[in-house]
Amino acid sequence: MAKIFMMLGAIFGAMSVGMGAFGAHGLRSRVLDGSLEPRLFEVWETAAQYQMYHAIALLFAAWLATQGDSTATTVAGWAFVVGVALFSGSLYTMTLTGMKWLGAITPLGGVAFIIGWIALAVAGSKLLS
Repeated sequence: MAKIFMMLGAIFGAMSVGMGAFGAHGLRSRVLDGSLEPRLFEVWETAAQYQMYHAIALLFAAWLATQGDSTATTVAGWAFVVGVALFSGSLYTMTLTGMKWLGAITPLGGVAFIIGWIALAVAGSKLLS
């Protein structure tokens, strides 16, 4: 699991930088010309930020997996992957397409993030006990 989580964390981190740059340079002009609601620009920024936070969390899960792979570490890693896909993915897609109903999917990604953080706490507490 460590290798998979390390690779996905690094890829998600790189994607987050790219998405943030696209937002700053590609979407900002659409806000200025009125073709994109300012609120959707903020949504894009939130998606990129949360993707980066959870890319780093995934790298930490990868490190924990090298210290003694556990079910909690595996749950944490996959929950972060699912969270990025559902949370950030739905927000990116909603911003680009205007399909606001995708916002209903976003909280499922948030729940996955919460599960990931709780599982990470369990995995870390086992390591430190």
